[in-house]
Amino acid sequence: MAAIMLQGTGSDVGKSLLVAGLCRALVRRGHGVRPFKPQNMSNNAAVTVDGGEIGRAQALQAIAAGVEPHTDMNPVLLKPQADRTSQLVVHGRVRGNLGSGNFRSARGGLLDAVMTSYHRLRSQCDIVVVEGAGSPAEVNLRAGDIANMGFARAANVPVILVGDIDRGGVIAAIAGTRAVTDPADAAMIRGFLINKFRGDPALFEDGYRHIERLTGWKGFGVIPWLDQASRLPSEDAVILERRRGGMGERLVIACPILPRIANFDDLDPLKLEPGVDVVMVPPGQPIPAEAALIILPGSKATIADLQAVRDQGWDIDIRAHHRRGRPILGICGGYQMLGRSISDPDGIEGAPGCVNGLGLLDVETRLTPIKTLERTTGTALGQAFSGYEMHVGMTEGTDCARPFAMMERDRPDGGSSQDGLVMGTYVHGLFASTALRAAFLARLGHRSALGDYQASVNEALDQIAIQLEEHVDMEALIRIAITRKAAGA
Repeated sequence: MAAIMLQGTGSDVGKSLLVAGLCRALVRRGHGVRPFKPQNMSNNAAVTVDGGEIGRAQALQAIAAGVEPHTDMNPVLLKPQADRTSQLVVHGRVRGNLGSGNFRSARGGLLDAVMTSYHRLRSQCDIVVVEGAGSPAEVNLRAGDIANMGFARAANVPVILVGDIDRGGVIAAIAGTRAVTDPADAAMIRGFLINKFRGDPALFEDGYRHIERLTGWKGFGVIPWLDQASRLPSEDAVILERRRGGMGERLVIACPILPRIANFDDLDPLKLEPGVDVVMVPPGQPIPAEAALIILPGSKATIADLQAVRDQGWDIDIRAHHRRGRPILGICGGYQMLGRSISDPDGIEGAPGCVNGLGLLDVETRLTPIKTLERTTGTALGQAFSGYEMHVGMTEGTDCARPFAMMERDRPDGGSSQDGLVMGTYVHGLFASTALRAAFLARLGHRSALGDYQASVNEALDQIAIQLEEHVDMEALIRIAITRKAAGA
C-alpha cells in the first residue's frame, strides 16, 4: 500500500480540493484510492455509510475516489461551538468538548485512534491520499500534533507542501516553512506544489527555481486557478465572504452568515442554478429586501447564533420579509430558531436555560444529549428526495401537524406555518435532489435549469483531474508514494 500527504503553507491554500482532484486522477488511472485526514476542524459535516460524521471535504474526496464516505477517512473532527470550545468527534461519534486549556494535552492521546483508522484504510486500497490541517510551519503547535508532521512521522508518509500563489508571498511561505521546520520533520517533505496560479506559468519560472534552491525541495508543478472548484461542495466558512453573490434581474435567495454556521453546502445546488443568486449576507449588512426567499441555515450553536441574528437586526429583516408575503425556510438549527422557544435544560450548548425563538412557527424545541445522525429519504412538495439528519433536539408543536416532508416509514419531518410561508426541516442536502429543487424553485416562480447536481459534481471532479494530469508531475508523485512503501512503513 502506498501513501502520500499534502500539507500546506497555511489554511485555505487548496489542500482539500487538490486531494479530491488527486483521488479522481488516480482512480482514472485505475488505482484503488482512499482519502484520509487525521484531524479536521469544520462545522460542515457529512453522515457516513457507517452512521457517523466526518468533514464535508472528506466526503467529497470519497466521492472523487468512487467510494462511500466512512468515519475512518476523518477519525478526529473538531466542531467549533464557541470562541474557545469545540465539540470533539472521534470515529464519527461525539466524545465531549475540548477547550483551549485542554486541547494540546488531549489531542496527543488521539494518535492511536488516528493510526487505527489509517491502518484500516491502508488494507482497502492501493494508495491513501492524506490531507494535513493548517500548516507544519505552526511550530508552536508541534508538540502532540496529529494533523501534520506528527502523523506523517508516525505513519512514515512522505509529504508534498502546497503553497498558494494567489494570496502572494508564496516564495517566502515555502522557504519560511523550510526555515522554521525541525530538520527531522523537514526531511519528510519531498517537494512542493504551487497552487491557484493565474496567467502564464512561464512568468513564475525564476521564482519556482528560486524556491528549489532555497529549500532543496523539488517542485512538482504549477497548478492553475481551477474554475471547476466553484461547482463543488465547500467545507470551510472562510469561503463564504467570497460567495456573497450579486443581485440583478435574477432570483435572489438570501442566507445570513451565522457565527457558527454549519452545513452551508446545503445551498450549493441553488448557487449553481442559472438565473439564481444565492446571497450570503455577512455581519453588518441587512438581508436584501429583494430576496424572494430567506434561508436560515444550520448552526453548531443554535442559541448563540439566534442571539447573533438579533444583534445584527436580521430578525427585523426576516419579519419584514414575512410581512411582504415571501417565504422563509429554516434548516436544522435555522428551523429551531423559527419556533417559539428553544430550551437547553442539560446545558448542551452552554448554561442551562430557555430562550424565545423568532416565533414564526408554532413549535418549541428542546435540546437533548442524544445526537441524530442518519441518512434518510422522503417526499416533499410531491417529490422524492434523499438527504441526511445531523442534529440534537426534538421539535414539537401545532405547526408540526403540517410537516415539511414525510420521511420513510411515514415519519413526518419539520413543520409549516398556517399561511404556508414559513417552513422548517431537519433534513440537510434537500436541494441536491433534482426534482425537489425544481419544485421548490417553481414555487418561487423560477424554472430550474441545473439538472443532476451529483452529475455536475462528478463532471467537475473529472475536469479538475484532467487539469492536474496536465500541470502536475503525477508519475513522480506516484513514485514517491510507492517508494515510501518500499521503505517498509
